[in-house]
Amino acid sequence: MEPRDDQTEAGPDLRHYFTIVRSYWKGILAILLMVLIMTFGWTLLQPKVYESSSSGLVMVAGASDLGTALAGDNLSKSKATSYSSIAATRPVAARVKESLGLEASEDELLGRVSVEVPTATAEIRITASAGTPEQAQELANAWVEALSAQAVDLETQGSAADIGPAVTVEPLGRAALPSSPTSPNVRLALAIGAVAGLALGLAYALIRNHLDRRIRSAAMVERLGQAVVGTIPRDERLEQGRAIVETDALQVGPDRQAHAFAEALRELRTNLSYIDVDNPPRSIVVTSSVPAEGKSSLAANLAGAIASTGQRTVLIDADLRRPVQAKIFDLPAGGGLTDVLSGAADLDDVLLPYGPLPALEVLGAGRIPPNPSELLGSKSMKHLIEDLVKDAVVIVDAPPLLPVTDAAVLSTAVDGTLVSVKAGQTTIDELEKSLANLHRVGTRVLGVILNQVPTKGLGSSRYGYYGQYYYSSDDAGSSGSKSKGTKRRIKKTTPVKAEAPAAAEPLSEFDEELHGMRHARRVQN
Repeated sequence: MEPRDDQTEAGPDLRHYFTIVRSYWKGILAILLMVLIMTFGWTLLQPKVYESSSSGLVMVAGASDLGTALAGDNLSKSKATSYSSIAATRPVAARVKESLGLEASEDELLGRVSVEVPTATAEIRITASAGTPEQAQELANAWVEALSAQAVDLETQGSAADIGPAVTVEPLGRAALPSSPTSPNVRLALAIGAVAGLALGLAYALIRNHLDRRIRSAAMVERLGQAVVGTIPRDERLEQGRAIVETDALQVGPDRQAHAFAEALRELRTNLSYIDVDNPPRSIVVTSSVPAEGKSSLAANLAGAIASTGQRTVLIDADLRRPVQAKIFDLPAGGGLTDVLSGAADLDDVLLPYGPLPALEVLGAGRIPPNPSELLGSKSMKHLIEDLVKDAVVIVDAPPLLPVTDAAVLSTAVDGTLVSVKAGQTTIDELEKSLANLHRVGTRVLGVILNQVPTKGLGSSRYGYYGQYYYSSDDAGSSGSKSKGTKRRIKKTTPVKAEAPAAAEPLSEFDEELHGMRHARRVQN
């Protein structure tokens, strides 16, 4: 089953965004921590502000009965609204400045005071702010007293001297001494910083995902109109260097990681057989877009997987610029492809069998020529491949497509081309240019192989790779209670060094039908 596309026709769902978050969680966390640290540093640099509140009650004198008291209560509530506006005026601020002996201007004092009238009350609440608790307390008390004095002046203005004010503002006790600053609010600032940091982190992840052109799923390849014919998991043994690490004839003991790699090769082998059932490709070029995408190791292991069925297979190292197949198979240095094409050696003299797999033969690159492209595009190369495919499957390891034209030239002499793509490294633009180069010369692209796919960790969620499960026989020394068809989850184990190569397993009935009768081996002179 192919992995689901990152974006369906109906648009991305929650799983798509969750995958993005999992992929870039380190960046999101780094941005979140950075914003929190900056927010906390900002709070440390801000001056501390303390607030203290004091209240005054608007009272109407002369209430002698209930009716007069009710009328006075309504008047005091009405007056409270009026005096709340008066409290925020310069005359009141001037009185406070004079009583406390402050040097600040009236406008500055007004900016440090807020006036509030609670709903349906005759109370006027003054809240003052200052740099110390004592200053805030004194300012709140002084402001209520100044407002009370201002109210007396206003109420007695134009009245006889012996007549007291009808309405007064009476202070309701002293303001409390604040115990902690109200600003900066560290908890609130950190909460806002956390929300802002998380938003910035998510924005970073979405932008990074949108701009990331690296191929991370089979769906990205399929958008270019190419099928993914194989998904090869990452193998720790290959990370230590190029090597042929898995075939049906090479058993690796209890190393369970090998089962996933071997099963992926078998799946690729089967897919190639079904690309054209009536006329399956017998000569295949394996290439990539750029170097370091694992195409040489892939070609070697694919050849081993085909040869393990008993089908005679010839692996040709046509990378005449950086040949590595002789090193992979630990073959002696000497003649190779260039010597055969130039007529300096016979094919039978330089075509070397691979001991663990008798059906596999390797043709090294030989001496490095000055004109690789011309040599690979020659008629001698075409005749060589035509001669080999008569009784063998030919796998050709070719140079990358973008740096040089060797692979594009060579692809015209074979039945089809496989393009290796390293998951998480090759970009969609590189693959698109590579496919355009192949289509330009009229070659047949068999498909794309998604190589070195992670099977564990966060990156594996993009692929849904089946290698986390495998079919295996009982471990050595077990009682045999587990049958071969039992599906089990892979557990993290330490890779075990491969034992001595065992003899090739006999073909199953399915493989006999799939691949046909074995071709006769070439008689060595």
